[in-house]
Amino acid sequence: MKVIIPLAGFGTRLRPHTFTKPKPLINVAGKAVLGHLLDKLAPLDVEEYIFIVGYLGDQVEAYVRANYPIKARFVEQTEMLGQAHAIYLAKEHLQADTPVFVIFVDTLFEADLSNLQQDGSDALIFVKEVDDPRPFGVVTLNERGEITRFIEKPATTENKLVVVGLYYFARSLPLLAAIEQLMARGIMTKNEYFLADAMQLMVQDGMKFHTRQVSEWLDCGRAETVLATNRYLLEHGHDNSAQLTHYTQTIIIPPVHIDPSARIVRSVVGPHVTIAANAVIEDCLVRDSIIDEGAFCKDTLLAQSLVGRNARVEGRFRAVNVGDSSVLGFA
Repeated sequence: MKVIIPLAGFGTRLRPHTFTKPKPLINVAGKAVLGHLLDKLAPLDVEEYIFIVGYLGDQVEAYVRANYPIKARFVEQTEMLGQAHAIYLAKEHLQADTPVFVIFVDTLFEADLSNLQQDGSDALIFVKEVDDPRPFGVVTLNERGEITRFIEKPATTENKLVVVGLYYFARSLPLLAAIEQLMARGIMTKNEYFLADAMQLMVQDGMKFHTRQVSEWLDCGRAETVLATNRYLLEHGHDNSAQLTHYTQTIIIPPVHIDPSARIVRSVVGPHVTIAANAVIEDCLVRDSIIDEGAFCKDTLLAQSLVGRNARVEGRFRAVNVGDSSVLGFA
């Protein structure tokens, strides 16, 4: 099996952080979002990972090479023509009968990844049942549990199975053929080729798509959802407060993930706080926030905040969203 991870987007909803850092490298619960994703895939028998990179893609490659001893290939998407186009760029590195697992890096999840190949199934689409599916893409099923249609941003709440960004295809050839057909016919939405449209063509050609539900679906595409994901991960296995024994004049309220090299003085930290390497926190109250590597925070109360790499925040209480190497001070 080969894994394709498209991550060439600009991450505009996470600016200012994505001006200097690609979205997959945003720190959540002590690790880059991409790192959490690769950890989830570690038990699978993966022949090769194919990363479709774009803006700041060299940072993605450097991160993977430094932290994961996997067979990895990096393919650049120079034109932002959509999801399906990104996947198609991996064509020359796929064999016709190779199973393909496509995963979008916005998505962290809790799911059963065993036995991906189901009898008689051409593809397995991971979904989550939600109360209001209208902001998302959904699927409809027939009486045999097979997907009959993909619907983007439905007008009603009748179909509640939302597609979450994980797609297993038993063979790569039909997927690539559908994308070729999509592009040849010029089927675009907002000037992009969407994977959902390619999969709809596959379903119309008689291919059998089944679904598997994820138990958790964690979004990392916006500041507020990054913080929500940080909270979830800290509550589910990423709290390291028990190892933090060297801080004095400081109160740590679990769950937190604090790098041992961070310096914290006369502060209250937590709950739901991530503090990265070499950050400095002095005379602060910090909760429900992510403080990135090398940041400096003094005399402030932070809540629901994102503080970028080597940024400086000093002054009165405020919920802030500060990019890398920025300075924010208050009188």
